[in-house]
Amino acid sequence: MSRVLDELLELLKLESIEENLFRGKSQDLGFRQLFGGQVLGQALSAASRTAESARHVHSLHGYFLRPGDAGLPVVYTVDRVRDGGSISTRRVVAIQKGQPIFTMMASFHGDEAGYEHQAPMPDVPAPEGLPTDLELWSRQAERIPARLREKILCPKPIEIRPVEYTDPFNPKPTEPRKAVWFRADGDLPEDPQVHKYVLAYASDFNLISTALLPHAASFFQPNVIGASLDHALWFHGDLKVNDWLLYVMDSPWGGNARGLARGSIYSRDGRLVASVAQEGLLRILKDGKR
Repeated sequence: MSRVLDELLELLKLESIEENLFRGKSQDLGFRQLFGGQVLGQALSAASRTAESARHVHSLHGYFLRPGDAGLPVVYTVDRVRDGGSISTRRVVAIQKGQPIFTMMASFHGDEAGYEHQAPMPDVPAPEGLPTDLELWSRQAERIPARLREKILCPKPIEIRPVEYTDPFNPKPTEPRKAVWFRADGDLPEDPQVHKYVLAYASDFNLISTALLPHAASFFQPNVIGASLDHALWFHGDLKVNDWLLYVMDSPWGGNARGLARGSIYSRDGRLVASVAQEGLLRILKDGKR
């Protein structure tokens, strides 16, 4: 296991403070705010710690309420809303400085037989022939702002390989669609819940920026600012995040300083293992100052 992946697993493990109360460390990825994927993964970890092992998370719906501080730990409170005959529901609140920064509902369900169908995986190049995002960033290192360079040009726990490259420093208008291959950069424990925590963490990368593609805009432009407002994730079956997964994203709508993005995550053999939706703030600053 790589050092950075080991650090991510420690980040998602959480410390149990009291019954239904957990504390997680924070990770600074170079953003001004706490990375939303960290809070998603940790909140799911907290909720899962209170559910029966035979019931697996099948959906979560979260709202980002306040900017998080990457220099401070996060406390998670879990409300065991209901344990029904086949489904358990949990409410999680993430707290920093005495204020809620994120709230989430998660639902857990045991295995049952039923009707099955799925949308097919698109035909895209295999990941082995594609450069990683780190390799692509390294080719333009001098264009990355100095305050972000060290954070971007360093080993990551999640390896990402874009199917098609979009230059964030000189974007051109394109269709609001993109796809990336991703996987955990190393081995993971067999525990299926851990793979879902890591998937929740990784699902926040790349998604909302899809809504900028038709506008020739990127978050590296000084007049563009964005933030996740909510995040929904549905799990459709077993998955292994240390195997290649294809993340296919599109944005059906943008307006009123917001954008909506959707994602479908497929296993290497073509199974749809998760679906994602997110709305984000996409604000244009007139003076170019953040």
